[in-house]
Amino acid sequence: MTDSLGFLLSDVSRLMRRRFDERARSIGATRAQWKALVTLSRHEGINQGGLADLLEVEPITLCRMVDRLEESGLVERRRDPKDRRAWQIFLTDAAKPVIEKLRVHADALFEAAFEGFAAEDRDHLTASLERLRDNLQIEPAKDAANG
Repeated sequence: MTDSLGFLLSDVSRLMRRRFDERARSIGATRAQWKALVTLSRHEGINQGGLADLLEVEPITLCRMVDRLEESGLVERRRDPKDRRAWQIFLTDAAKPVIEKLRVHADALFEAAFEGFAAEDRDHLTASLERLRDNLQIEPAKDAANG
């Protein structure tokens, strides 16, 4: 079961990413940009290192991504008032409609993916995946102490 569950989760994730990429490209965005913009909308003013950690990318990779987003007018860097060496990242007004368009594409993708699911089945699947995620986020020290 564990092998088939792992492969199934991986396949679903891969296909969701592929379908989202296809939809995002139609408006000139990438999944990485979408993820960065949405994460930034939840953590405005975060520094580049913190955003790189949240996105699980190397700081240099994030720097290039932020450069492109800044060139597109979607984000801006501001000096951190507490640390002149650091930069904080903020969304611009131009980013909000782009995020909304991508959200519409994501919602449509989820509707297509859940075709034929009853509402309670959707809710149950979501709750089960949240529980799996929560179980996997147990701190290693806690896990070792319990095992």
